[in-house]
Amino acid sequence: MSAGTHRTSAESAEEKRSTSVAPVAPVISIPDGGFQAWATVAGSFLMMFCGFGYSTSFGVYQDFYVRKYLLESSPSAISWIGSVNIFIVLSGGIIAGRLHDRGYFYSLMYGGSFLMALSLFLLSLARPDQFYQVFFAQGIANGLGAGMTYVPCVAVISHHFQKRRALAMTIVASGSSLGAVVHPIMLNNTLHSRLGFATAVRISAALVTGLLLVACCLVRARLPPPNQPVNLGRTLRKFTRDKAYAAATIGLGIFTIGFYYPLFYLQLDAASHGLDPTFAFYALVIMNASSFIGRLSPGLVAHRWGVKPLITAGSGCVAVLIVAMIGIHDVASVVSIGVVYGFFAGMIVALTGPLLAVLTDDMSELGTRMGISFVFSGVGILIGPPLDGLLLTSDFIWWRPELFSGVLPHQLFNFYAQVR
Repeated sequence: MSAGTHRTSAESAEEKRSTSVAPVAPVISIPDGGFQAWATVAGSFLMMFCGFGYSTSFGVYQDFYVRKYLLESSPSAISWIGSVNIFIVLSGGIIAGRLHDRGYFYSLMYGGSFLMALSLFLLSLARPDQFYQVFFAQGIANGLGAGMTYVPCVAVISHHFQKRRALAMTIVASGSSLGAVVHPIMLNNTLHSRLGFATAVRISAALVTGLLLVACCLVRARLPPPNQPVNLGRTLRKFTRDKAYAAATIGLGIFTIGFYYPLFYLQLDAASHGLDPTFAFYALVIMNASSFIGRLSPGLVAHRWGVKPLITAGSGCVAVLIVAMIGIHDVASVVSIGVVYGFFAGMIVALTGPLLAVLTDDMSELGTRMGISFVFSGVGILIGPPLDGLLLTSDFIWWRPELFSGVLPHQLFNFYAQVR
């Protein structure tokens, strides 16, 4: 009996020792390079090129719909197509991000790519003056597809890079800028040709489909989803008590109401002022090409001057330039405003993520913070361009929306004053 008791005591002691030692968490290795890592960057770049890059090319469609295809609809109603599209892309990020964190990366990539391609082929079937056909295909379906990929194709970069993460994410983000250059060139040269609307959109859809197929073959996730996903309700309550973050989020939402005005209306503005149609078609391209440079520039000086001073100064320049659009009357004025506005607009877009990172004390919350801020920005884009269209009217009274959109960004200074 004593021997049995001794063995039992020894076994119990051994069990206590084994349970008292906490399991060692596995060390996660980040390669910071390699074929799979850079292939994922290339695939994510193409996702942004075909997704948000296409969404921000809506100014071409705005011009075409107002002057040729949806003549029975007002500029305000037409702008709802593009604003709803971008609203879904930005606001859907909080849902797509959470699904990505739960391990649904490939479902989001494949499903979003399929929906983006399908939506453009459906758009090609829309008939003239059938507003709701265009709205459903381009505004809702395409927005949902791009929204499913927007956050995950950026978030997956953290699976492959740590030290060079900022560089890789900058490359991915620049895909949307390059897309906003290439898509308008292609669309302007096909929509206004003998091909007609249906064929022009199908050519664009074929390009997007091919690139998305390549992207789906390239992107790869490495890390398993976390065991305990972020509790959104608890996180929201915490964020509301962070005055700096709340001020920046509200400020970005207000700023976005006016921010997208040139993106939607610059080409139409140039065409309605009697400028050469060929040049008017490239007004949006000029602005987006300058935006591409603007997105890459802050990385060179942000570490020295600081993120908040740069984004505050950039927002002030954007406000002045939108008001300056009242003076558009010739080629020189369009080029000047397009180049300078595009540069500062690209700089602000590039600095939004770093701004939120500066205001984040726990980096594990950064994705959720960005998703919530994007929702506010999405609401801004949802209401801004339609209000601009109402102020513009069918008589093209340009000074009204330009004054409205130019004054609103000044509100950003009030919120950033609280942040600093």
